[in-house]
Amino acid sequence: MKIKSAEFVMSNSDVEKCPKSRLPEYAFIGRSNVGKSSLINMLTGRKSLAKTSGRPGKTQLINHFLINKNWHLVDLPGYGYARVSKSSKKTFQKFITQYFALREQLVSAFVLVDIRHNPQPIDLEFMQWLGENGIPFSIIFTKADKLKPKAIENHIEAYKNVLLETWEDMPNYFVTSSSKTIGKDEVLEYIDSLNANMDWTAL
Repeated sequence: MKIKSAEFVMSNSDVEKCPKSRLPEYAFIGRSNVGKSSLINMLTGRKSLAKTSGRPGKTQLINHFLINKNWHLVDLPGYGYARVSKSSKKTFQKFITQYFALREQLVSAFVLVDIRHNPQPIDLEFMQWLGENGIPFSIIFTKADKLKPKAIENHIEAYKNVLLETWEDMPNYFVTSSSKTIGKDEVLEYIDSLNANMDWTAL
């Protein structure tokens, strides 16, 4: 898939106010400081489409971007370690849950995981929640440029070992690096294939 256009549509904290179109959506979410904004900018080829920040927890709204005029990329708030008050964190964690529960246009979520770290309970718990709620998702391992190939293999294997304790199969996954544009084509082709095989009458 070639990204010909990518434009910001809206930000809000109310799922009811999300775009009314029936276009398919792909939601990107992960722990704060996982490199989500950089990944979105890399995938779309736009240096500042999503706002990047050295301060974790910068994204605190549901952000919709219209890609190629025919699907939405959704940037969701990061979970965990955000430097915000407990009350603010509860608020946007609530609308994250509401988004996944109510947004019928959602085709798949992408859970971003920093490949440099061992499996983190907060990531595993969120994936478990998605699975229990029947929400399709893929894992996107970020910051692959920070490790050697063997270390990448070992970290992915560690995730497989943990996940297969409770899952029948390892979830679909991608290895990426925003700075080296690793994994860009694979993620976009996957989205393209889902769009191509979609039953549009179901939306």
